[in-house]
Amino acid sequence: MNPTLRFPLPQINCDLGEGIASEEAIFPYLDVASLACGGHFGNINTLNASMALAKRFGKKVGAHPSYPDLANFGRLSMQLPPAVLLATLEAQISLFVKAAQESALTMDHIKFHGALYNDIAKDASLASLLTDFLGSNYPGIPVFVPPNSEMERQVLEKGLPFRREVFADRAYLINYQLSPRGTIGALLSTRAAVEHQVRSILLERQLQTPSGILLPITADTLCFHGDNPGIVAFLPYLRTTYWIETKLPVL
Repeated sequence: MNPTLRFPLPQINCDLGEGIASEEAIFPYLDVASLACGGHFGNINTLNASMALAKRFGKKVGAHPSYPDLANFGRLSMQLPPAVLLATLEAQISLFVKAAQESALTMDHIKFHGALYNDIAKDASLASLLTDFLGSNYPGIPVFVPPNSEMERQVLEKGLPFRREVFADRAYLINYQLSPRGTIGALLSTRAAVEHQVRSILLERQLQTPSGILLPITADTLCFHGDNPGIVAFLPYLRTTYWIETKLPVL
C-alpha cells in the first residue's frame, strides 16, 4: 500500500542515452528521460536507440546538453566565450530535435548536464546567458532548474516555463547545491538511502543534509541517475511503492 501523500507527486526523470547497459530495464519506471546529445556523451545513433525505447514504453524525452567535454563526461567547468558555448548548446539541441523528429517524438524539456547544471545554479551571469538563449530559441520548452538557484530566480523573472528538479540519489549542502562528487555520501546508491530521501521529499517536502539540517524543498520532477549502480534494484521498488503501479507494455 502506498504511504499517505499530502503533496502532488513529482514526475520521475532519469538522465539516459549515456551508454549504460541497463537502459531498457530503467525506462519502464520513468515518466520522462533526459537524453545526452553529444556534449558529454552521445551521437545520432545513441539518441535513436534511446528514442526507440522511449516510444516502446510510452515515455517522454528531453534534451540533455552540456559543456562540450566528452573526455570528462561534462563534469568539469569550462570557461568558454559566450558565443562558443551557445553555438555548441544549439548544435546539441538540434541533434536531439533531429532524432526526435525521426522517431515522431517531441521535445518535452531541456535539462543542462553536469558541471554546466551546477554552474548555472550559482553563476548569475551564466544563468542570464542561458535563460536569454532559451527565451529566444525555445520559449515554450520547460527547463529543469535546481531549487533555490540563480537559474530558478531568472526563469521566474523572465517568465520562462520550468520545472524544479530535485535529485533523489544525491546529497545536498545547506546552500541547496549538490554535495561534490567524490565526497563521501554524495551519491546515494542503496535502496535504504534513496528511499529515506524520497520519503522526506514526497511526504514532508524536506531534504536532509549530511550534517542533519532539514531544508524545505518543492520538486516538480525527481531525478534518478541512470548510471547509479543501484538503480535497477531500487527504482522499480520506489515506483510501485510511492507512485501508481507501473503498467508494463505487452510485447
